[in-house]
Amino acid sequence: MKRKEKTGNSAKPFVIDKRWVWEAYKAVKRNKGCAGVDRIDFKQFDKHMQDNLYKLWNRMSSGCYMPEPVLQVEIPKSNGGKRPLGIPTILDRIAQMTVVMQITPRLEAVFHRDSYGYRPNKSAHDAIAMARERCFKYEWVLDMDISKFFDTIDHDLLMKAVERHVQERWMLLYIERWLKVPYQTRDGQQIERTMGVPQGSVIGPVLANLFLHYVFDKWMEINYPQVPFERYADDTICHVKTKEEAERMKEVIMQRFSECKLTLNAEKTRIVHCEDSNRPEGGDGDENSFDFLGYTFRPRAARNGKTGQVFTAFTPAISKKSVKKINEAMKSWKLHSKLQWQVNQIAEEINPQVRGWTNYYAKFGKTEFRRVMYHLNEKLAHWARRKFKILRKKWRKAQVWLMSLSRRERGMFAHWSYGYVPNFAK
Repeated sequence: MKRKEKTGNSAKPFVIDKRWVWEAYKAVKRNKGCAGVDRIDFKQFDKHMQDNLYKLWNRMSSGCYMPEPVLQVEIPKSNGGKRPLGIPTILDRIAQMTVVMQITPRLEAVFHRDSYGYRPNKSAHDAIAMARERCFKYEWVLDMDISKFFDTIDHDLLMKAVERHVQERWMLLYIERWLKVPYQTRDGQQIERTMGVPQGSVIGPVLANLFLHYVFDKWMEINYPQVPFERYADDTICHVKTKEEAERMKEVIMQRFSECKLTLNAEKTRIVHCEDSNRPEGGDGDENSFDFLGYTFRPRAARNGKTGQVFTAFTPAISKKSVKKINEAMKSWKLHSKLQWQVNQIAEEINPQVRGWTNYYAKFGKTEFRRVMYHLNEKLAHWARRKFKILRKKWRKAQVWLMSLSRRERGMFAHWSYGYVPNFAK
């Protein structure tokens, strides 16, 4: 952003470094994303990139920056419902990133060590690994569900939390504007917003984390330091030693959330017994599994690597919901209709998605994830059987063809590179 300010136009109420806007632009572009209500994508934006960034900096520095409405789209949920997603324009995403990059270091200094979502150097895998470790130590889990969390965050309470860490007037001004800007549907209808932060915005995750830091993390640290937890955004579990303690924690947390204008869903918030070989079975009606970040924690058969002894461990593996999503994605590829494609084209088409699944779900419970990849190999063999006449009526030959291909071209498909090669039993 090399454009110079005009002489006599340098007196601005807010001091914002141009480099901040430039770095924010680069970060937003790396994250990609589609156009907002102005229908301007990065291809169009970059044609006048320097002018666009200069205008944004100029408006933010002078206090006249006003965000556009947030494009509302709905994405399907696993339970059949829909989740509203808010997509700001590229210009607004850059403005938000400018603030996020300034406030993140100061917030990171105060955030709880067991808050894992949307934070640098922390991941969902870190949260799952810590949950697994604590399930070995604590016999009971309180698995919490906050009703419509992102949509019900109270703006006044949120701004009180923001003001504890942000003193710059321009940041406070624009954060308030981003909170209040309306949604706009694809048909142009505008929906006023009086609470919540849009999922899909750049600043939304940071604000949501800050809100729950004071509503839950800090409150737990002060009042219940003996109760460890893992929180990834609003997905949270607590570890306790007894069922009675879990029931008490459920009641006090429900009260705490109510005071902060959130609702803990009583029906979906569950008390779970972490059953293993060293613990007696739970009582009648006690649940012994829960889902966390796409994984199901439950009792599973395990083997001691040194002695070979089989025992029961309470461990995570890919959840049924996640398996269903993956199978639906595989079905959407419609491989049966791509008989004109070559096998390397199939690989190029599906590898980004398969690589993402493998990176995420192969971390824990490799046996269960192997079954999912076996299903993928079956689909590839079915494709080969339909494509090649010589294999059409010979299923076993199609399997052998795919196994031979995996030996010659181990890196062709992403899951083969991770060791999930075809291995069809005779």
